Amino acid sequence: MSNLVIVESPAKASTIKGYLGSNYKVIASKGHIRDLPKSGLGVDIENDFAPHYINIRGKGDVIAQLKQEAKTAGKIFLATDPDREGEAISWHLATALGIPMDKQCRVTFNEITKSAVKDAIKHPSIINQNLVNAQQTRRILDRIVGYQLSPFLWKNVRSGLSAGRVQSIAARIISEREEEIRSFLPQEYWTVRAVVKTADGSEIETHFFGKDGKEIRLSTEAEAGAVLEAIHKSPFLLSGIRQSQKSRMPSPPFTTSTMQQEASRKLGFQSKRIMKTAQELYEGINLGSEFGGFSGLITYMRTDSLRISASAQEAAFALINEQYGKEYHPASPRQFKMKPGAQDAHEAIRPSDVNLTPDKIKRYLTSDQYRLYKLIWERFVASQMSSAVFSMLSLDFTVGEYQFRATGSTLKFKGYLAVYDDSSDHEDGTEKRSLPPVSRLVEGAAMPLADSAANQHFTEAPPRYTEASLIKFLEDNGIGRPSTYTAIISTIIDRNYVRREGKALVPTPLGEVTTKLMKENFPDIVEYQFTADMEDKFDSIARGEDTLHAVLSDFYGGFAEALERAKDNVKAGDVEIPPEESDVPCEKCGRLMVYKTGRFGRFLACPGYPECKNTKALGKDGKPVEKKTTETEVADFKCELCGGTMVLRTGRFGSFYACANYPTCKFTKQKINELGVDCPKCGARIITKIGKGKVFYSCERYPDCDFSTWDLPLSEKCPECGDMLLYRKSRKLVLCRNKSCDYKKENVEK
Repeated sequence: MSNLVIVESPAKASTIKGYLGSNYKVIASKGHIRDLPKSGLGVDIENDFAPHYINIRGKGDVIAQLKQEAKTAGKIFLATDPDREGEAISWHLATALGIPMDKQCRVTFNEITKSAVKDAIKHPSIINQNLVNAQQTRRILDRIVGYQLSPFLWKNVRSGLSAGRVQSIAARIISEREEEIRSFLPQEYWTVRAVVKTADGSEIETHFFGKDGKEIRLSTEAEAGAVLEAIHKSPFLLSGIRQSQKSRMPSPPFTTSTMQQEASRKLGFQSKRIMKTAQELYEGINLGSEFGGFSGLITYMRTDSLRISASAQEAAFALINEQYGKEYHPASPRQFKMKPGAQDAHEAIRPSDVNLTPDKIKRYLTSDQYRLYKLIWERFVASQMSSAVFSMLSLDFTVGEYQFRATGSTLKFKGYLAVYDDSSDHEDGTEKRSLPPVSRLVEGAAMPLADSAANQHFTEAPPRYTEASLIKFLEDNGIGRPSTYTAIISTIIDRNYVRREGKALVPTPLGEVTTKLMKENFPDIVEYQFTADMEDKFDSIARGEDTLHAVLSDFYGGFAEALERAKDNVKAGDVEIPPEESDVPCEKCGRLMVYKTGRFGRFLACPGYPECKNTKALGKDGKPVEKKTTETEVADFKCELCGGTMVLRTGRFGSFYACANYPTCKFTKQKINELGVDCPKCGARIITKIGKGKVFYSCERYPDCDFSTWDLPLSEKCPECGDMLLYRKSRKLVLCRNKSCDYKKENVEK
C-alpha cells in the first residue's frame, strides 16, 4: 500500500516524485480546491462571520481523484507551500478528504531538495490552525470589503467596477503621487564648477561648497555670478586634505520584496513575471542526469526573513574560499538585522545548492530562469563575502571668502563587488572622481584657475512610481505582505485604475475619481496606518494571540456604518469621470482625441462621437498606430444592384468586392482566387469559396460539377494511384483524394 503526498502544482509533484521512490504517489491539487462562492458574499455576518466554502468550479475531477487515492493510501501527507496560503490549502484538503485535524499529516520544506523533502516526510505535524485562521480572516475581510463596496461603485461611478482593501490603498498611493507631480513648482538653483591646476600640471575639478565653512545653496544667477567674479580675483588655496578608508558591507540576501525590486531594476521584469519565474525555480527544473534530474534551485520565494541556515553559510564559505581566496570571506558568518514585524518562518531567498553555479546549469534553464537564478545566486554569495574597501579623499579649497570642494574615491579591495554590483543601493550623493595622489599635494599650496562655469538647474518633481518603487513603499509602510504585492499591482492595472507608461505606473481618470470617492467616504479603508495595523492583526492571529471573530467584529461595525453614510451622501450622477485628453488631433474633425478603454485595451477616440466616429489604435509604446493607406483596386464590373463601382475589400475570410456606395448599397461579390489546379472531374479551374464560416475549395462550374473539398488541392499526383493529392493543414498531412488508396505523408509544411 503506497503513501500519498499532495502538493499544489504538477511541477512540484514531478520534482518530489523523483525523491521519494515507488512507495509514494505524488499528486497535485492544482491550487485551492475550495473557496467562497463567486455568486454571493459567502459569509454569514450574523453568525460570527462563518464562511461558506464550496468546491471550486472545474475542480470536480481533481477532488474525485484525490478521494479515490486517499481511500487506498497507507499514509497521507499534505505538502503544500510553507505559508498561510499553503496551510489553508492543506486545511481545505483535509476537510474534503475527511482527514482528522489532529492527525500528523502536514509536512513543509523551505527548499525542494532530496534531503529536505525526506526529512520533512520523517517529521510530519498537525495542521497549524492559527495560520489557517489568519488566512481565513484576510480572505473573509477582503470578501466583505469587495462584495459590499462594489455595488456602491457600480451605482455611483461605473458598472462592472470592484473594490479591494489593499488594492484601493495602492491606487491611492499612485494617485497622490500624480497630484504631487501636478502641483510641484520647480525651484531654481545654480552650481559653480571650477577646474584648478596642480604644480605638475594635472587638473582637479572642484565645486562650490559655501562660505565661512557653511554649505550654501545658490538660488539665483546673480549669486552664482558673484561667486564666479570672486574666484577670478583670488587664487585657490588648498586649505584641507582629508583621507579616510571606507568599508561597504554587501546587501543582504533577497527577500520577496527586494528580489522584485532588484529584478525589476536590473532585468526589466514586471512583478508577475518575476514571481512566475521564481516559482519555477523553487518547484524544480530538470537538470538532466548530470545533476540528478529534477531539483528545486532556490528556497521558498515568499519570505521577508534575512536568516540563512548554518549549512548554507558553510557551503558559501567553502565556495568563496575556493574561487576567490580566504580574504574574500569574513572571519565569521554575517547576520543581517531584519525589519520590525518581519516573519522569520523561512530563510531568505538563496540557491538550494550554492555549488550549482549559474553557468554550470545554464543550458537547462530558459532565459528568464537563468537571469533570475544568476541574480539570486550572485546576491546570496556576495552577502556572505568580505566588505569592499574604498580609499576616500576630500580636498577643500579657499578662494577669497568662498570654499570649493573636490571628493574622490578609489577601490582598494573588491570584496563582495567581485561577484555582485549593488552600487545603486549605496548612493550617497557624493561625487566620485579620480584625484591626484596625496603625495603630490601640498596643503596651503596656491593653484591657478584653469576653467570655470556656472550652470542653472531646477528642482524636479518626484518621479512616478514604478513596480519596484511601489513595492518598496508598500513594504516600508507595512501594507500587504510579500506574497500579495504581485496580485495588488496586477489587480489595479486590470481594473483600469492604473496604467503602465513605460516602467511608470500612472493613475487613470477612473482611478483618481474612485480614489477620491473612497477617501471621502471610506477613509479607514484607504488609510495607510489602518491597513498596516490589519496586517499586524493577521500576524497576531497566526501567533495565537487574537481570534478571527474578534478582528472581524472590530472591523465590521465601523465599516457598515461608513457604507450606510456613503449610500445616503452620494447620489447617482454625483461622480463624473473626466475624459483623458491626448495631444493627437482627429484628422477628420480637428478635435483633440481622448483615451478610451475597450475590450482590447486603450485606444484613441474622437470626443465628437456620434457625429465623428474616428478612432485610432495604440501601439505597445502607447503611441497611435497610423492606419496603412493602400490604393483601392477597382473591379472591371459594376454593382448588380445599383450599377455603382465595385472595389476590392479584405474581410475575415479573405478578399471580396463591395459596392463603393456602401452602406446605402450592401452588394458584395467574392473575389475568385484560382489555385492553378485543375478539377479532377471535369478539368475546369478549382477556386476558393467560403461556407459555414470557413474556406473550402470547389470547381468553378459548381453546381454543374460537384467537386468540392475542405482540404487544399495540390497540383502533384498520387505516386501510387495517380489521383489528386490533398493537404490537411490541421494535421500537416498530405493524403490521396481516392479513399481506397492508403497513400499519406505526415509532418508536411505547406
